[in-house]
Amino acid sequence: MKLASFFAGVGGVDLAFEQAGFITTYANEINPTSCKTFEENFKIKVDNRDIKEVKPNEVPQTEVFLAGFPCQAFSVAGYRQGFDDEKGRGTLFFELLRIIKEKMPPVIFLENVKNLKTHDNGNTFKIIYQALSELGYHISYEVLNAAKFGNVPQTRERIYIVCFLDKQNWEKFSFPAEIELTNTIHKFIDFDKKQDDKYYYTLNKCKFYNELTDNMTSSDTVYQWRRQYVRENKNNLCPTLTANMGTGGHNVPLVKTMTGIRKLTPRECFNMQGFPLDFNIPKDISNAKLYEQAGNSVVVPVVRRIAENIMKAIK
Repeated sequence: MKLASFFAGVGGVDLAFEQAGFITTYANEINPTSCKTFEENFKIKVDNRDIKEVKPNEVPQTEVFLAGFPCQAFSVAGYRQGFDDEKGRGTLFFELLRIIKEKMPPVIFLENVKNLKTHDNGNTFKIIYQALSELGYHISYEVLNAAKFGNVPQTRERIYIVCFLDKQNWEKFSFPAEIELTNTIHKFIDFDKKQDDKYYYTLNKCKFYNELTDNMTSSDTVYQWRRQYVRENKNNLCPTLTANMGTGGHNVPLVKTMTGIRKLTPRECFNMQGFPLDFNIPKDISNAKLYEQAGNSVVVPVVRRIAENIMKAIK
């Protein structure tokens, strides 16, 4: 079962689908550093162009299209401008649709922030749904939380949209059931090993260090500095990882370790997204870019479970 991947990022969705038995034969991604990470882990060369430049006849015929089209325009953490996003990120769905119309893959998998469903009083999602329905696709969608469906201790809700041309296959498909969360943050974050000094918050580097030491009392959860106070995630989960974790501010997850108070390393962020330890992270990419790559990616185990159900439905 061959895949064509759009807005591929570092390949989190592709990795999940390959774990379920599919194989990526084409990938398109505009960000060159994301392409570099992708190519470190997959055997294909990424088409590093703006999707607007991609002609349908340049895309191979495959059984499945994957697309985590840009979500900033619809995100609760962004401007929520949707299709009116001034950078054109919201309208990139229609560039994907242009290629879908020509290639008509039997299966389409889309991923986005949960706010896509409610943006503009539901009109944005309605447009996407109708556009795919008019092409003959049968559509299922669910908002799933990584902590409940991926056994990953991160609060991360995303909408997943699965489309089948074949109605019988669509009727056989179902989203995975909720599973027990047995993994803790200690599986993904090293609380014992000393990390590079640049990850630590200290009195001489952090003006709110005293507030951190006064309020960060547990090593079983993740904290955040919220402009004027320390927020404890009392459910012992990691908050949603974001693309701007590397820029500082209130989005940075913080942990109290045996060696001090620090932020997560890029590798730990990839871990918290469910990437395996053998996933290669290029050494010549800046940490800021690596944080961005991890925050923009998906929770791999959640997508793998969906991909497994797609494979069952097709077979």
